[in-house]
Amino acid sequence: MVEKRRNNRAREEQETEFKDQVISIRRTTKVVKGGKNLSFSALVAVGNENGTVGVGSGKAREVPPAISKAIEDAKKNLIQVPIRGTTIPHFIKGVHCGGAVILRPASEGTGVIAGGAVRVIMELSGIKDILTKSLRSNNKISVAHATINALKNLKNPADLSIIRDKDEEMIWQ
Repeated sequence: MVEKRRNNRAREEQETEFKDQVISIRRTTKVVKGGKNLSFSALVAVGNENGTVGVGSGKAREVPPAISKAIEDAKKNLIQVPIRGTTIPHFIKGVHCGGAVILRPASEGTGVIAGGAVRVIMELSGIKDILTKSLRSNNKISVAHATINALKNLKNPADLSIIRDKDEEMIWQ
């Protein structure tokens, strides 16, 4: 019984360290026999600013329940981002549906050069210096998922040096 309480406290502490930020809220309507049914869809990013980030979406008849559903969905879809210093280890491109995002490592002090959904995700993941470019679609959902796809495909320099049996500095020049 005591152990369950400790596990619950640990889980609550772990959940409270995550910060969430709403990327977009959209109003949707469905035309039915009696008129129009309004509902709201929310896109939310969740992260601990230390290499963990996730994106989720939720839909409800009012805004607060839609946001809470999106936060729950984002916590289910968390990923670990390999961070090298204050930036990402290498150049990468992420694609999802019509959206494409290019992520480029930047030197220290550059800051987050990004806009919209990409900026929110970068700040919540803990990346301080990065250059980004959003291509093709302007849809925030597609751009957010393309960014997560790019971060998911990043390679960790330490893991690659072990796999290739080479020094870490030899791989990333």
